[in-house]
Amino acid sequence: MRSDNTSKKIVAIIQARMKSSRLPGKVLMNIQGKPMLTRVIERAILSKKITQTVIAITSEPDDDPLAEYCQKEGLAFYRGSMHDVLDRFYQAAKIADANVVVRLTSDCPLLDPDLIDETISVFMGNSGSKAIWMPIGDSRNFPPPANPLYPWDFAATRLPPPWERTFPIGLDVEVCSFAALERAWQEATAAYEREHVLPYLYDEPNRFRCVVGSWIENHGKQRWTVDTAEDLKLVDKIYSIIGGSNFNWLDILNVMKNNPELLEINVGIRHKDFREVDNRRS
Repeated sequence: MRSDNTSKKIVAIIQARMKSSRLPGKVLMNIQGKPMLTRVIERAILSKKITQTVIAITSEPDDDPLAEYCQKEGLAFYRGSMHDVLDRFYQAAKIADANVVVRLTSDCPLLDPDLIDETISVFMGNSGSKAIWMPIGDSRNFPPPANPLYPWDFAATRLPPPWERTFPIGLDVEVCSFAALERAWQEATAAYEREHVLPYLYDEPNRFRCVVGSWIENHGKQRWTVDTAEDLKLVDKIYSIIGGSNFNWLDILNVMKNNPELLEINVGIRHKDFREVDNRRS
């Protein structure tokens, strides 16, 4: 049985799988002596608001090494569908008894804990944020929130085109209520909505109460995620320069400004569109 809605259990779910069309096995590749997934988890647990972290991996045999990694490290994990990632995500959140769900991905080892916490705070209706947060759609026509405890159904640091990204790629944070996630799980039918987890919450204006953050300067063309060997090389160099794991995204920005040659490492890599689906989908 789920806990009642007076609790605010905030569960971060990190999607991970070994298969990758551009860099297979990347989630366990080395970044300055540690697997990339370890780096992602290190960043996530620095959040002051997340109460539990769960790794959502697939039930495919290829991901047995990830299950072994989680067991060895004592990490909570859930195994589910490879392509219906929305179902995998939902089942992980349900088993964790989440009230609020934070979606993170295993290819973003430079995640910012403060930005995670800010996104959660905005989702919960708190002010005093550093970024600029704007409603998506016409607020006069917003429906009631899926869970009345929270003023928003969904908050994110970025949305795909036609919305403009201002934070670097790799700082993506998405927060939603379990109630909104459950509606998406029940109602979403498009392949991209099932594979990319939360588009159903924002791809039609005023279906849900959504808010998105932006920065005062546009750094949206910088790639701090890992999809390719070039991306991995850049992130490894950033970690070697900055040292440790307790830093914020503005520290990374200073590293990039002081070492402009780093920008050339992965400048030509195209970021995938959210409407794309894996061509291995059956």
